[in-house]
Amino acid sequence: MIAETVCSAVAAAGLGIAVVTAYRKRFLAATRIAAYSLVPLGLVMTGVVDWLADTAFSPTAWAGFGVLGVSWLLFSTTRAVERRRGGTRKDRKEAGAAAQSEAVAPAASAPSLGPGSRQSTRPATAPKAQAGEDFSDIEAILKKHGI
Repeated sequence: MIAETVCSAVAAAGLGIAVVTAYRKRFLAATRIAAYSLVPLGLVMTGVVDWLADTAFSPTAWAGFGVLGVSWLLFSTTRAVERRRGGTRKDRKEAGAAAQSEAVAPAASAPSLGPGSRQSTRPATAPKAQAGEDFSDIEAILKKHGI
């Protein structure tokens, strides 16, 4: 009974504010305020407020919310595990089959990009380092990467 009275009072106050807003020539805002203020009144008239009050004090309803929470937790856990594994079983089988068809020799590194489209303008031999400078480790790294 108290909830219905409070909702009716909120609706009446909202409609009063809407009238004042419309008096100030802000009709769009007044219409929006009137729409929001009619929501509690509509909830009282449809019986949603009574249903919420009965639900709030019902242990069976709270147990139902607990079951829904556990269900949501299970769904989200399985979803996270599925993402971590790389999809569903069917997706993993398809990925495994694709990996088998594109297999490379075990000792091979990543496939090369093939010959370049433009020619190098650098000289074939790099100039020797001056006395006192040892660039052999840098040269080894560059040769390793094909530069």
